[in-house]
Amino acid sequence: MVLQITQQAKERMNEMLNYEENDRLRLRLGVNDEGCNGLSYSLRFDEAFDQRVDYLTDINTIPVTIKKADIAIVTGTTIDFKQNMMGGGFTVDNPNTVHSCGCDSASKAEDRESVPESC
Repeated sequence: MVLQITQQAKERMNEMLNYEENDRLRLRLGVNDEGCNGLSYSLRFDEAFDQRVDYLTDINTIPVTIKKADIAIVTGTTIDFKQNMMGGGFTVDNPNTVHSCGCDSASKAEDRESVPESC
């Protein structure tokens, strides 16, 4: 399995997908070359995909799209949803990360070169 989606994340994603009332939406996990240590992650729902460059799968019943070029970077990653007194949000825990930023919005993976920016 490329990545895992926890039960808490699945429940929150299903709430969001049901709110949108669009059965063609898929979760897109993106890896962006930006942030203070080079890589950051994005999660969004969209319908678009290109079979030539995108990998399509279902993970814990959630339809997921990932760029084929990012598979090596995100393999083993866990997406979770955490709730606390300040609110809630999705977290991306990537075991391939060799260094992460103090602001926790970016990380560096061993197999991906990027241009670091400041936090």
